[in-house]
Amino acid sequence: MSVSAISYARHVARWEPNALERLSQAAMELFVERGYARTTVEDIAERAGLTERTFFRYFTDKREVLFSGSSELERLIIDAVAGAPAAAAPLDIVVAALEATDAMFAERRAFARRRSALVAAHGDLQERELIKLAKLAASIATSLRKRGIAEPAASLAAEAGIAIFKIAFERWVGDAKHGLAHHIRAGRDALEVVTSRAKRPRSRSGR
Repeated sequence: MSVSAISYARHVARWEPNALERLSQAAMELFVERGYARTTVEDIAERAGLTERTFFRYFTDKREVLFSGSSELERLIIDAVAGAPAAAAPLDIVVAALEATDAMFAERRAFARRRSALVAAHGDLQERELIKLAKLAASIATSLRKRGIAEPAASLAAEAGIAIFKIAFERWVGDAKHGLAHHIRAGRDALEVVTSRAKRPRSRSGR
């Protein structure tokens, strides 16, 4: 074997089985045991039995452990929007796409509950959550426009959908009986009631 080949072999990243899952599990365990602020990347890597270099292969920082599924979630929703029936109304398209995430979250229910509590307790995580949701709303609006839905309908439907999703998710993490799709549908129904009342003509007395 040549010197150059030996040098290359030393720098090839070693494959670590289930590294992403191990890091995510280790991080969540430590966040709960020690607290989010007191947990370091070094701690997470050590608990997972991996190196810090491996950690940074998957995450930019420890916060991203809690947001690592964002890209997968966005792809799932955007694909569902793109595949919706041509005659469907904008908000119905978005709500159906959000409901399609039910199975994904059902598999991660325990993680989602602990994650939700951590996000609620830390301002920087809340800020990151809002940024991710804003990005998702923008992607949904773009996908709707590609279907031929004009503005402002595309953006309104996307933003309304994200509002429904946010409230539904908060209710779902505290509900051991119903799935996320149930709460998304309930949110859609509640929005329908709100908009119906808003459209109701006022009486002459002003009431």
